[in-house]
Amino acid sequence: MNTASSPPPSAAALIDGILDQLNTVVFGKKGAVRLALTCLLARGHLLVEDLPGVGKTTLAHALARTLGLGFQRIQFTSDLLPADILGLSMYNTGAQRFEFHPGPIFSQVILADEINRATPKSQSALLEAMEEQQVTVEGTTRPLPDPFFVIATQNPQEQIGTFPLPESQLDRFLMRIHLGYPDHDAERALLQGRDRRELLEDLTPRITETQLLDLQREVLRVHVSEALLDYLQALIAHTREPGRYQTGFSPRAGLALMRAAQARALVDHRDHVRPEDVQAVLPAVGGHRLRPVEAPTLPAAEVIQALVEAVPVP
Repeated sequence: MNTASSPPPSAAALIDGILDQLNTVVFGKKGAVRLALTCLLARGHLLVEDLPGVGKTTLAHALARTLGLGFQRIQFTSDLLPADILGLSMYNTGAQRFEFHPGPIFSQVILADEINRATPKSQSALLEAMEEQQVTVEGTTRPLPDPFFVIATQNPQEQIGTFPLPESQLDRFLMRIHLGYPDHDAERALLQGRDRRELLEDLTPRITETQLLDLQREVLRVHVSEALLDYLQALIAHTREPGRYQTGFSPRAGLALMRAAQARALVDHRDHVRPEDVQAVLPAVGGHRLRPVEAPTLPAAEVIQALVEAVPVP
């Protein structure tokens, strides 16, 4: 009897399996789905900004189910308190001591739904968690799970009852993406198909937690050449030139851009980064970080296109 076990799936097979399943639920948004997975593999956090009803929450649920990760949804409202996110200590009369009751932040995938409907005080409760993968509550620092991934959704700022995210919080999101309306074919599939809640229930994990952590470590091994580093630094330096942008790329943003490009290369089954990887992730990484001094309301796509055109590839 043959007892030989099958070889473990390759990184390429795992990534393709994840993308294939996600695209069965999030119709017609292959580019956005690809960016979302790229963001997770780069160990970043994702901000999805769009109108209600275009699939932001569905994308977050599908990612968590496909990756087999623990999931918690936090509905951000104007009366949400930091303790509702982080947890709090309550007195146990039987044990005669205070016991900490963890909040929903202690999960692997957090959906911060409509984050800009909460006050800045509640928004800031996520800052330490997103940057250091830990929270400090009542003087005690508590680690968060690994992997830990925040997907925040926000409505356009012109809608009533929104509080714009400050720059310090925006900078902690590796990427900001938009889903937009589906095209004609995707809309038809959505209208004729099953309810998306039923589709989500049918999703099964396509990867183990260990395999996911291995993929995240594999991102760090994707080769970045000296010439590619020159290109990255030229882009970063251009954003910091006086008079161009209100704020240039921070060191965190520069590192985020490199990690995202490495992850994009891995998603494309390559072991090295190309300039087109940088350009492919630049709108999602830089669109929410750059605001021209002379045209602060210029659409992010035009801002990034001008940046790409201004910095030649070495």
